Amino acid sequence: MPSPTDWWRSAVIYQIYPRSFADSNGDGMGDLPGITARLAGLRDLGVDAVWLSPFYPSPQHDAGYDVADYRSVDPRFGDLGDADKMIAEARTLGLRVIVDLVPNHTSNEHAWFRAALRAAPGSPERERYVFRDGRGDDGSEPPNGWQSVFGGPAWQRVADGQWYLHLFDVSQPDLNWGNPEVRAEFEDILRFWLDRGVDGFRVDVAHGLIKEATLSDYEYAGEILGGMAPEGAPPPPMWDQDAVHEVYREWRAVLDAYEGDRILVAEAWVQPADRLARYVRPDEMHQAFNFEYLDTPWIAERLRKVIDTTTAANAAVGAPTTWVLSNHDVVRHATRLGYPVGERRRPGIGAEDPQPDAPLGLRRARAASLQMLGLPGSAYLYQGEELGLPEHTTMPDEYRQDPAWERSGHAERGRDGCRVPIPWEADAPSYGFGPTDASWLPQPSSWAEYALDRQRDVPGSTYELYRSALRLRREHRLGDGSLEWLETAPHVLAFRNGGVLVVTNFGESPADLPAGVEVLLTSEPLTGDGQVPQDVTVWARG
Repeated sequence: MPSPTDWWRSAVIYQIYPRSFADSNGDGMGDLPGITARLAGLRDLGVDAVWLSPFYPSPQHDAGYDVADYRSVDPRFGDLGDADKMIAEARTLGLRVIVDLVPNHTSNEHAWFRAALRAAPGSPERERYVFRDGRGDDGSEPPNGWQSVFGGPAWQRVADGQWYLHLFDVSQPDLNWGNPEVRAEFEDILRFWLDRGVDGFRVDVAHGLIKEATLSDYEYAGEILGGMAPEGAPPPPMWDQDAVHEVYREWRAVLDAYEGDRILVAEAWVQPADRLARYVRPDEMHQAFNFEYLDTPWIAERLRKVIDTTTAANAAVGAPTTWVLSNHDVVRHATRLGYPVGERRRPGIGAEDPQPDAPLGLRRARAASLQMLGLPGSAYLYQGEELGLPEHTTMPDEYRQDPAWERSGHAERGRDGCRVPIPWEADAPSYGFGPTDASWLPQPSSWAEYALDRQRDVPGSTYELYRSALRLRREHRLGDGSLEWLETAPHVLAFRNGGVLVVTNFGESPADLPAGVEVLLTSEPLTGDGQVPQDVTVWARG
């Protein structure tokens, strides 16, 4: 476990997607008791903390990111007593707990929004959200041309003729963060969960809270990545406004009043790296997800560049760099890396889409994970990646629940493929996800081979690769180390972190290791004469 002081600078944090982690009661939905029962396995894997995606009461139009009550637990997942037991068990096991916070928008079933619909235009209830009159003589046109991340207009008209902003689904009205009442409410929500013992918050859409004051027109809000400004251009009016940093300074003061080094983690799709680093200045957040690294293609020089730029930008503000390859919003990297190098990242994959080269994807994913875990800073793992779990790329469309599927007119498959319940036991119902065959999304039949019980204690398995890497990472204090590049062939990326040499070969020709080194771990076996094959990462000492 990391030291109590600044533990987050080097921690490995494991993302749990509660709906798909472990089902204790057989209803097909993962839950908090299921998580609690499997926390010891995460300790044995070697992670330092867990981050839970939302488990709050919600109509689940966006898988819980449409929150109806921030101070409770959805009955699908348990109750507050189950949350307390989970936090207590994590503490007993030496694991820290981070929970998701969704401050950009609420559910349309939140008590505040229901009150806003009952109230008149200009009322205090409506001032909690972004309501505006429409354009045109009769107000029948949206206030501006902003588009939803999930497709379609970002405005919805209500019965009295006004419109409300929803940068995501129509069921997710955006809050007005210029309203002091909204700010006070969320500070109280922070304290509610801090008092229950959580160690921090992952902040959803952290770059979206503040909108440009005049709501100036902009032809495309688009997907989160599409909403980022080109280098040198001002940010779009709905993203990354400078005033958002005032909010996080206020939140940081709340967290700093608690013992135990509680943290804030930004989900902020912001470029360039020095602009993202503004979120982790000393008086703001502690970490920000490194999506630029996640999005970088499997090319040595491109990866070196993004590692350098993000590390330098964070160092300039005294923050660690975080590394991530997969999460609940993107195609799993074991699948993503199975496509030709340089292809644009796909927003979901269906049976009718081009399919990946699965063995190649897993080979590259193992190499990428070993490279990532060798870097100094903090790392995030998404549940199931330690099993080499791929995307469900052949899910029948009738099972899709992501709002992006419908709102895009079925142009985007959405994120369901990375959210399928994970396999624990190859021969058990629902692969051990729960006590019955029920699962809220269908599991592919091929997943038996990825089940934990087929990999635990099996030399060379992806699970044992991760477990060995996390053990060595802790033993050699790689998270607290520093990076020194070694000049090699163009198709090889090699660096030292403390006493450990990390080498990844991207080229067709095998690569040599320096003479006399001791090999600690490899993502795949070396050649017979000790060279590094293509798409393999090696950790060595000496």
